[in-house]
Amino acid sequence: MVDVSREGKLARFRSLHDGPGTFVIPNPWDAGSARILTALGFPALATTSAGLAFALGLKDNLSAMPRDVLLANARAIVDATHLPVSADLQDGFGQDPASVAQTIAAAAEHGLVGGSIEDATGDPSCPIHDLSLSVERVAAAAQESRRCNFVLTARAENYLWGRPDLDDTIRRLQAFEAAGAEVLYAPGLTSLEDIRTLCASVSSPVNVVMGLKGAVYTVDELAACGVRRISVGGSLARAALGGLMRAAQEIAQHGTFTYAADALSAAQAEGFMRETMAWHRPGD
Repeated sequence: MVDVSREGKLARFRSLHDGPGTFVIPNPWDAGSARILTALGFPALATTSAGLAFALGLKDNLSAMPRDVLLANARAIVDATHLPVSADLQDGFGQDPASVAQTIAAAAEHGLVGGSIEDATGDPSCPIHDLSLSVERVAAAAQESRRCNFVLTARAENYLWGRPDLDDTIRRLQAFEAAGAEVLYAPGLTSLEDIRTLCASVSSPVNVVMGLKGAVYTVDELAACGVRRISVGGSLARAALGGLMRAAQEIAQHGTFTYAADALSAAQAEGFMRETMAWHRPGD
């Protein structure tokens, strides 16, 4: 019997990071995609703010949605699976450390066992918080994470904002580690050499994202670099939207419906939902 209490999920989530080995934590954007990914045998799930934004018809940016909307989506995903769920908590919904700590507390209350906080500001003219404030934010998040038993991931966003400075990225992640983050994450690294250097420069587990533009590496290649966790961000949501767009273009441009041959049948879709709904116990 799988322990579906939050404490049981948290223990399983931490054991994944303790290793050995590398695991993939895919990113559903709603309850249905969470149930499919659960049925396919992944060990944990992580939410995607980008996938949620696209589902709501919004651009993916730090002002796209309020915290309660993001956390309601996370709760729906938590309720759809027996797996541990970590959340993309963006910038913590506030620049000051106290706001970031409040977001961690709210995330834990929604059944999440972990979440990430990034050091991006959302301001293109000054895209990354200075290091001292970034560390204060992570320290506040880490203190609250210890209080509510929550796995904190700290993100250094340099590479997503046109600042491909590996030395500064490593310096930031080392400071975040010292401030109490349990998992470290620098999205956008483009070479195995840089990933290997980063992993060797810190002691905590490192998350790497695949599914972005650029080089594509295998789980084995990333594991050989020392990566512990691999996420896919909003790429699964974008893949689904790509399928929708191609199917709709076929209808609009050719008046044909051959796309249906590649679609899940209704029976398959319902089968995924039945299989994973059996794990859900309301109120857990």
